[in-house]
Amino acid sequence: MKHIAIVEDEVFMREELSDILRKAGYKVTEIREFTNAADQLVSLSPDLALLDLNLPQISGFQICREIKRRSALPVLVLTSRDQLQDELRALEIGADEYLTKPCRKERILARISNVLKRYEGRANLLEGPGFLLDRLTYTLYMNNSSIILPRNQGKILEIFLLHDGETVSKEELCLTLWGTTEFVDENALQVNLTRMKKTIAGLGICRQIIPIRGVGYQLVEKEGHGEG
Repeated sequence: MKHIAIVEDEVFMREELSDILRKAGYKVTEIREFTNAADQLVSLSPDLALLDLNLPQISGFQICREIKRRSALPVLVLTSRDQLQDELRALEIGADEYLTKPCRKERILARISNVLKRYEGRANLLEGPGFLLDRLTYTLYMNNSSIILPRNQGKILEIFLLHDGETVSKEELCLTLWGTTEFVDENALQVNLTRMKKTIAGLGICRQIIPIRGVGYQLVEKEGHGEG
């Protein structure tokens, strides 16, 4: 049974959507606290999020951007905002579909079905520049070929992709690799990062790992490799 999370503050609309989806055979979770909605969704890991844009305390745009930064969760925006600029903005930050209210239930169900079909088999994939990483097997797909990364290298690449260019602290890297920050030799972390750097360079990936003094590390665009 596919699991859909509804992020909607209007009670009547939320209950109506829940009823429609349950009758269509979906498991439904209603998100009612919105400031930490992205955290809830990443933790729940449903098959799809049905997201309103006009929410109290936080914009649906912010939630969508945060979800897409941290996961491969499909997002279908269902909103009363019918301006083209809102639709384009939502799609630009990663929304998979955009529907405006009021909307017939047949159309909602059809769009949900289409998005779910597009994501079949992709739930465990993280996208990088010119490659995909399978988070379950740490298989890297690029240039019409694949390579299985050593487990620790797969974990390192995964956490950098999840942080999307932001700094990853030494503590986060240690937790990712060994499940603890205690009694971990700094040299062990350096050895693993060095191996990851060599793999990235050997595969021709246009990214490099750089140290951020006193903070951690970043995966950034390699000098001389513009994406434009």
